[in-house]
Amino acid sequence: MGCSDSKPKVEETTAPKVETPKESSDSNYPPNGLPESIQKLPEWIRLGCGDDEYICEEKGAVFKPSDMPEECPDLSAHNNFFSEVMKANPELYGKLKGLTTSQGVNLGHCIKTGIDNPGHPMIKTVGMVAGDEESYTLFAELFDPVISGRHNGFAPDATHPTDMNPENLSTTKIDPTGKYVLTTRCRTGRSIRGFRLPPCCSFEERRDIERVIVKGLLSLEGGLKGDYFPLHGSRSYEAKPTGMSEEKEEALRNNGNLFQEPDSTLLLSSGCGRHWPDARGIFHNEAENFFVWVNEEDQMRIVSMQKGDDVAAIFRRFADATEGIKKVLEAEGREFMHSDHLGWILTCPSNLGTGLRAGCMVKVPLFSAREDFKAVLGKMGLQARGSAGVDSQATGGTFDISNADRLGKSETQLVNIFIEGVAQIIRWEQERFKKR
Repeated sequence: MGCSDSKPKVEETTAPKVETPKESSDSNYPPNGLPESIQKLPEWIRLGCGDDEYICEEKGAVFKPSDMPEECPDLSAHNNFFSEVMKANPELYGKLKGLTTSQGVNLGHCIKTGIDNPGHPMIKTVGMVAGDEESYTLFAELFDPVISGRHNGFAPDATHPTDMNPENLSTTKIDPTGKYVLTTRCRTGRSIRGFRLPPCCSFEERRDIERVIVKGLLSLEGGLKGDYFPLHGSRSYEAKPTGMSEEKEEALRNNGNLFQEPDSTLLLSSGCGRHWPDARGIFHNEAENFFVWVNEEDQMRIVSMQKGDDVAAIFRRFADATEGIKKVLEAEGREFMHSDHLGWILTCPSNLGTGLRAGCMVKVPLFSAREDFKAVLGKMGLQARGSAGVDSQATGGTFDISNADRLGKSETQLVNIFIEGVAQIIRWEQERFKKR
């Protein structure tokens, strides 16, 4: 399946607006205002959780998709894939500036986060998001080189393979002794065709997305059977009109299983914080080893996890769930966003393809002490994060190690790279322990 073939419209538009729904006429609730939980936050966060574009002079977030300047802002001090491409091809801004997708997404919606956030000299972000599925085709002259830069030269005419068959997984045992791997998880995302993506969807559209997704999740059976819990204070879900309890929310977050409001200008400038916390939530099964985040950065973030190293069981649960949701959507005449070129369509180009991260918390204090530890992982197609996530420090030699690639290789290929790689790292750790 390909993306929309709608012809581009040469016109400028503001962010899509909808009439204020009757059930949300409260002046202290989106889209009219901010709920109490958000009013307590710093102003620079509050500004990104309402109905308007994120404009915050304190954080340098002043680019307006609704009123783009004639010339591209100065990107000379920026370090992200978007700015790199734009600096090499400055004519692209003027060429694409007047185009709008059939769902009302313009170039500004896609590049605001990369303009507002210069980046870090040592951390290179993408600097772009998609506002809808058509963004990737209408603005392909910009997205394609950004995607190529982020995904190791993935070509504009390349085809992405998809394989969710657990039978094709490696049978190598990652941690035969059970001493090194603490927990293992597989994570991916999915989007539903016909809806805009979180950076650009309207208040009511986000509620429709939640309704469709939750209907699919509540139809899951067996070990996947569970319940949906909107964020505390959300009024979008009739079965839980004020969302989950604060205690439930705190417990999920303390266990690392739930997101919170956007607290970075990257997310706020992207538009993912608008109307927070309405129509956001989490589904989990009864065993609490399968989770789906709804309407965070992506429409769906799907996570399967458990203690130990049984990747096959984790992946099978993960595959069964995505297939189950797919069937319910098809029964309603809907489908996931997918293209032969880009695989599963998600908000950030970094997650295109599989959107998959197979990872484990693994304790390897001796091998990780090597100065070239992360460089070795890179050569193996792996990456390491600290024990608390991106950019955090490792504790006691414990790292979150996962596949580095997303696009150009299938799900089972990436999981197999993870399995074989971490198994080898543990063997090296054992050898170093013997030599002490």
